This record gives sequence, structure tokens and C-alpha cells, in this order.
Amino acid sequence: MKIGIVGLPNVGKSTLFNAITKAGAESANYPFCTIEPNVGMVCVPDKRIDVLTKMYDSDKTTYATIEFVDIAGLVRGASKGEGLGNKFLSHIRETDAIAHIVRCFENEEIVHVEGKIDPISDIETISLELILADIEAVNKRLERVTKLIKGQDKVAKIEYELLQRVLKHLEEEKPVRTMELDEDEVKILKETYLLTIKPTIYVANVSENQIENIETDELVNKVKEFAAKEGSQVVSLCAKLEEDLSELDDQDRLELMKDYGIEQSGLDKLINASYSLLGLISYLTAGKQEVRAWTIKKGTKAPQAAGKIHSDFERGFIKAEVVSYDDLINCGSMQSVREKGLLRLEGKDYIVQDGDIILFRFNV
Repeated sequence: MKIGIVGLPNVGKSTLFNAITKAGAESANYPFCTIEPNVGMVCVPDKRIDVLTKMYDSDKTTYATIEFVDIAGLVRGASKGEGLGNKFLSHIRETDAIAHIVRCFENEEIVHVEGKIDPISDIETISLELILADIEAVNKRLERVTKLIKGQDKVAKIEYELLQRVLKHLEEEKPVRTMELDEDEVKILKETYLLTIKPTIYVANVSENQIENIETDELVNKVKEFAAKEGSQVVSLCAKLEEDLSELDDQDRLELMKDYGIEQSGLDKLINASYSLLGLISYLTAGKQEVRAWTIKKGTKAPQAAGKIHSDFERGFIKAEVVSYDDLINCGSMQSVREKGLLRLEGKDYIVQDGDIILFRFNV
């Protein structure tokens, strides 16, 4: 999974990136500090993986991963190249989702590019720039498709009509993700690499003083109300505190979280929201050699899940030996699972569930 981090300058994007990736991306108090995108891979925390690694005394542990792409702060006019905007936007066209960082804190020492703290105005500024960039992309695509129509291409005619609908929606200053599109239409639009079609998580970045009342904070609630209208999710956190937490060992981190009344890190919040937004789950493979998490879409059938490991597994799929994580933990061992009849043999139509531990049988 690949997530692009966007926002105005000085809203805490690089600070959050540092916190969740520990990559040490530069963070400074002036616009366009980030010139090239910061890219970091982060493991998806999963206690099930830790437990299984101990159970099997595994030689290797492999977590699911998320790639975060942090681009420079966007400004008004970015879609037309202001602040190198076009270059920055190109870096997130192939991401699966967007994390839009919104400043919800006051700090006289950190300048705001618009001169005032107004999270909704900030969201609308970024949203408009992404919409304008998409209008340009759609128009370019329409030029190409129009030529194909002249050659009597029936598929091109379908795409042309869809693009005209999308263009009208964008010209009304509405993101494509708020349109009603079926699966086939979404597939057609993939080649246009639209920015506003991507699922979006708004990350409300607050100060340490706001943490205690973060769920009732006036500015955070404004972001929540805005997000609700378009069906997007909101994660509220303090990027500066998250950065401090990322530099501590496990024990000190837990103590500091306890001091602030935080039960879940900002990274965990963002990952959970991302998985939910994209409809993702993890199934597991476990043994002495390796314990590993595999990320798939909800509703994926066993052969396609097997294909995540290797295409031969999908092509030669025979059966899947499946036990739920909870059943294995309750039984204590695979031997006990077998004795109690909880190990299942599933076929090609089995829909894989989150936490399934699977051994695939295949023959090529």
C-alpha cells in the first residue's frame, strides 16, 4: 500500500513523516523545504505476527508494509506550477490513497502560508489545486480518446462519455471520489491517474496542549464535519509528540503515551484508517522458516490470495488449509487444532478472512 502525504507548507507533514518512518526527513519552518519527495517504508504493527513468531520460534518475521510519500507543501496555484507544484503532484499520482495533513494548532513561531489558522480554508485550497490538476489530466486524455473515436473505436467512445461526466463534476469543483462510479468505470479511469479519485484521510494535526481534549477540539471537529460530507475519514494526532515518541524505546514510549492519555500511536491510527478506507485485511502464513502477513482486499478468494505469494500458487491452486488465528491461539498448537477438527480444507470459492492462517496446496 502506498500513501501520499499532502498539505500546505508548515502544517506538520515532514514532522509526521519523521515520526512514522523514523527516516529523518528534513523539516524546517519555511515553504518548499522538501524539494524531492521523502519516501519511507514502515512496517504495519501486528501483535498476531509477534505471537506467532514466538509460537513457531521462527527464523524470520515479515510484517505487511506501507510506503509513505511525503511531497513538498502545496500552495495556491500549485496545479499551474506555483512552488514547483506540478512536479510535486506527479509524485503522488500512483499512490493508493492520500493523507491530507491539516493544521489545527496555533503557534506564532511557525508561519502559516495563508496568514491565518483556518483548517477548512486550507483543505479547500489543496482540494482545488488537485481538482485543477485533474481537469488538466482529463482534457489531455480527452484529446487522445477523441482521435481514437474518429477511428471508430467503440471502447474509446465509452471512455469519452465517462471523461465528459468526470470533467463536468470537476468543473463544479467537486473531487472525483464523490461521484457514483461502478467498478468498470473506475478501471477505465485508472489510465488517467486522477488525484481526486483517491480515497482521502484528513489528518488533523494539533499541539500538545490540545491532546487532552482532542476529540472535542473545535478545529478538529470542523475537519470531521467537512470529511463526513464527502465520506472521508479523519485521524487526529499531534505530529510533534509522535515524532518525540518515535525516538524513545518501547518502555519510555509507553510511559509518555500514558502521561498524555494516548492509547494508540498516530501511526497505528493512520494505518487502521488506511486499511478501513481501502478495504484491506491481512492473512498470515506461519512456520519455523518464516511468519508473514499478506495484505489483500476484503472479499478476495483463496486462489487470488495465494497469488499474492506467487503466481504459480494461484495458477495451480488445489486447496487451502485454513485455521483462524483465534482458534490457533486458543488451542495452543496446530496439533491441538487438528485434534479438535478446527483445521479446514477450503476450495476456490473460499473468501479469505482477516487473521486466517493459511497453507496453500498447489500443483503446476
